Amino acid sequence: MNPAIAENLALLLFLPWFLILGVLFWVYPRQPRGVRRVVFDLASLGLALLAFLLSIHWAHAAADRGHGAMWAQILATAVGYGVFLAALAIAFAVRARVLRSRARTDA
Repeated sequence: MNPAIAENLALLLFLPWFLILGVLFWVYPRQPRGVRRVVFDLASLGLALLAFLLSIHWAHAAADRGHGAMWAQILATAVGYGVFLAALAIAFAVRARVLRSRARTDA
């Protein structure tokens, strides 16, 4: 397998699922939707993807090849998926807190 494809295989496999999660993150909650929210959501999704890419490359390089050639892919996929979900969960919590505090100041 081409080394560039091997290192990014987790991204290729998870891209459809990340697209679904990204759309759900973008859509929920529907209101309020302003420029700040759009910028925050774009930045959050971009940072989650960047964190995923950095973590899969790190995990692929750090994997112990003594457990077989596939272990690097398995470790990279597991670590990357966890990092992506953690980044989105943190962004979701921060966004909820910011939206709640903003709603109080608007009222």
